[in-house]
Amino acid sequence: MMRGASLFFLAVVLLPLLVRGDCECSTDEAGRDRKKALPLKVAAIFSILVCGSIGVCIPILGKWWPALHPEKDAFSVIKSFAAGVILATGFVHILPDAFDRLTSSCLDPSPWQKFPFAGFGAMVAAIATLMMDTVATGYFSRAHSARARTAAVIDETKADMEAPHGMHGHNDVHAHSHANHGHTHEGPSAQQLIRHRVISQVLELGIVVHSVIIGISLGASETPSTIRSLLAALSFHQFFEGIGLGGCIVQASYRMKSMVTMGLFFSLTTPVGIAVGMGTSSVYDGNSPTALVVEGLLDSAAAGILVYMALVDLLAQDFTNPRVQSKPKLQFAMSISLLAGAALMSLLAKWS
Repeated sequence: MMRGASLFFLAVVLLPLLVRGDCECSTDEAGRDRKKALPLKVAAIFSILVCGSIGVCIPILGKWWPALHPEKDAFSVIKSFAAGVILATGFVHILPDAFDRLTSSCLDPSPWQKFPFAGFGAMVAAIATLMMDTVATGYFSRAHSARARTAAVIDETKADMEAPHGMHGHNDVHAHSHANHGHTHEGPSAQQLIRHRVISQVLELGIVVHSVIIGISLGASETPSTIRSLLAALSFHQFFEGIGLGGCIVQASYRMKSMVTMGLFFSLTTPVGIAVGMGTSSVYDGNSPTALVVEGLLDSAAAGILVYMALVDLLAQDFTNPRVQSKPKLQFAMSISLLAGAALMSLLAKWS
């Protein structure tokens, strides 16, 4: 799945090479100043990189900082805030952008203004995410069960071969009992581990799609006021999205190498997008039909993925956790944290 995400990331990064000023309705931004915009873009690369890196690393520190361990209440409260940020990103930031792009006057009114393609794309992406989620989870669960059964048969055979004559029946019963005991205690945790791994990879895919697009848009902009507002909004956005993604990565119990790879992949997407936008600003035209259609459809897909992931795989899973439901105060704290994250990220839409 990570290989597919990497190929998709490469395809999105190459998007500006296909987008040129081929639309007469392309307009110059008010207040353009390339000389002042350049240092702001460089500052944006470093600010967003640092904020994203810190955010995704905070949950990983739970290995050494007990308060941030995934099973602690503080972690659940922070993760709820991050889930609120991701939910608001999908509903308030990305989906409206998709509607704006796909209903632009630069596009042919038929069919783009006669059908809500942005909402339709978000719906299709959410359904596709559900299918991907269930298919991947089922596949890995069956593979794990097959390995467990094979291991149980091997252990039972070894026990029969090593047991004295006449003791096989006893060992069969013992081995069967031991296998069932192992399944009872290890099965659910293994199933949960599979779910967390699928969730972390699908969530990263949804985040990457939008991060690259917004990075390219920032990098191609020559308006200092626009860049300043995006710099602040995206730094905040990347920090808390990083916490949400980092929490999923930690709960998936990846090896440290895989954690670092996924963390770097997330942290570098927006800065790389900015760099690509800077390098292609002379040919990239965000108002060309190609750019509007491709970015609009990708934004709608990213919105559908993030809304599904935030509601189903982050919030629903955490709020229905027996540990959380047994603690009314924790439920209340998580609810307030969720609302705060969604409200703050929604407020940032005023400047981004």
